[in-house]
Amino acid sequence: MWEALNNAGLCVAPGGKLFIAIYNDTGSQAERWRWIKSTYCKLPKPLKTPYAVVVSVPDESKRFLGFLIKGRPFGYFAHWANYRNDRGMNRWHDIIDWVGGYPYEVAGPSALFAFFKAKGFRMIGMKCDNVGLGCNEMVFELEASRSQSFEKIK
Repeated sequence: MWEALNNAGLCVAPGGKLFIAIYNDTGSQAERWRWIKSTYCKLPKPLKTPYAVVVSVPDESKRFLGFLIKGRPFGYFAHWANYRNDRGMNRWHDIIDWVGGYPYEVAGPSALFAFFKAKGFRMIGMKCDNVGLGCNEMVFELEASRSQSFEKIK
């Protein structure tokens, strides 16, 4: 990931902007998901679907319980039925995309800020609040007065 971020920075002209979205580092939770994703990718094909079902049960149970508490248990099924409208894919494909999304690399906002600051960028925008396992979204601008301090990495 850091090599990719470095290489992306090479493409930015002085005064240019770089938009990034990197999964948030949530510590042990991110490490657990890294293990889950790695394990899924190593499984033989016949075991992948059952594994994805087992892994998704806790989150899906919480989601169903949320609808149940609100007195709308059928809302859970409507969520599945209408999921494509919000995400562009059905709910099951999104689960597989998440569980099977490996390699999985993460970084917190501070690490990203420090990395790009050292390369002559200044942060001009960010969306990093309450993202949980989602992405920290940041916009950097390469200072026009500084030459790039990126090095080409093989």
